[in-house]
Amino acid sequence: MRFGLILGDQLHHQLATLKVLDRTQDVILMAEVVEEATYVAHHPQKIALIFSAMRHFAKALKADGWRVRYHAFESGSPIRSLLDFVQSQQQLFPVTELVITHCGEYRLQQQIEQYWSQQLQLPVQCLNDERFFCSPEQFRHWASRYQTLRMEYFYREMRKQTGYLMQGQQPIGQQWNYDSANRKAWSGSPPLPPQLNFERDQIDVDVLALVEREFCQHSGSLANFRWVTTRSNAKRVLEHFIAHNLPYFGDYQDAMAQGTDTLFHSLLSPYLNCGLLLPKEVCDAAEAAYHTGHAPLNAVEGFIRQILGWREYVRGIYWLYMPEYANRNALQHSSPLPQFYWTGHTQMNCMAECFRNTFQNAYAHHILRLMITGNFALLSGVDPQQISEWYLAVYADAYEWVELPNTLGMVMHADGGLMASKPYAASGNYIHKMSDYCKHCTYNVKTRTEPDSCPFNSLYWYFMIRHEAIFRTHPRMGMIYRQLDKLKDRQQIITHAQQLLSQINEL
Repeated sequence: MRFGLILGDQLHHQLATLKVLDRTQDVILMAEVVEEATYVAHHPQKIALIFSAMRHFAKALKADGWRVRYHAFESGSPIRSLLDFVQSQQQLFPVTELVITHCGEYRLQQQIEQYWSQQLQLPVQCLNDERFFCSPEQFRHWASRYQTLRMEYFYREMRKQTGYLMQGQQPIGQQWNYDSANRKAWSGSPPLPPQLNFERDQIDVDVLALVEREFCQHSGSLANFRWVTTRSNAKRVLEHFIAHNLPYFGDYQDAMAQGTDTLFHSLLSPYLNCGLLLPKEVCDAAEAAYHTGHAPLNAVEGFIRQILGWREYVRGIYWLYMPEYANRNALQHSSPLPQFYWTGHTQMNCMAECFRNTFQNAYAHHILRLMITGNFALLSGVDPQQISEWYLAVYADAYEWVELPNTLGMVMHADGGLMASKPYAASGNYIHKMSDYCKHCTYNVKTRTEPDSCPFNSLYWYFMIRHEAIFRTHPRMGMIYRQLDKLKDRQQIITHAQQLLSQINEL
């Protein structure tokens, strides 16, 4: 008899673990444990989504004839970790081997590889996670051929490998990337898609009550919990996105607007990352929408690029460079994370809107994360490890393999340009151009050094001044420094920015 341990981000019937086990003889283990639920202060909605999806998946496995041993969360239980649970089940079954699919976090994977076999006195078989298009070994081979690991190079190889939006070896439309066409601001037209609502079953109700009771001290509210927790409903979310959102996704994927939380985004990443959906079925559905004429090429290419390109790329970077990658801090930033990242209380309207969305929904789309909360953390010199922990905690789709490279590499430029050739830094002008946030704000986006000036403006130029030795000769940043050289209020910018940083929690 073998045990098969299934984790909370592995909730799919095509999981490698299930393929090698025998449902007539082997036992599936699943557990909600304190260690995994509390190593960061996860948003209550994230915990509720994972716990409920796990319980629904366990129920489905039992209906398929599997024997399942399930440990429901108990804060006072002596079972604190996944290892504790496996050991407790060893007392009940004559197990000969533990089978598990490769984890999504280095922390847990290392525990399993280095300690579990010895502590369990049991062979541990770790299988490749076949739900991804690219294995860590394949990515390592790709990376060995390049001096610069740019996502675009990787993405083109994945397009050729999978055949998505390809005619032979050439991309449909003769362009690989339509990102330049996907930067329109949204001002109310086209209308937002209809909202998809779902009934809650008893499993959902029980889990929401549990999370409200046990995790109420974590930042974030359960009141607006709208995530689905079964594969059948996740497939409905995918169908709804393809039908209503995808045609406009490309044009407005970078847009931001007051009071609109999702615009035309898919909200599929939590389901992809926990296993309720497979990336292949999502990309297949998007490509089919292009071939039937339902969605334009720029929308479909942009969407597939996020999954086939970026999602696979960041996973490859994570497993290639961990654990050293987690401690990178190329710009030597060390400021503490401002308090408003946990409270949401700030006079900066764009930041307040992002925090509202985050704490109400455990969600914010990629531009809100990159160019609002991330941009501010970069400009104000926040410790990369602190902002990484925040992103990991507050979003329903955040697992370390996908969150850490995005934060350290793309948001904070802490990896020294491994992932992004230049920092994603911007002044308030970018926010003004891509949103209507500024007209609702007490700060003035048009000035730099006045008492009511948008903090992003002086902080942007101060960032460039502080890191001039690194970036002045950068081939993609020459125009920025030519602009800086023309500024007549350089000293006033420095003084104002330093004042802002000294009272950052009051902004």
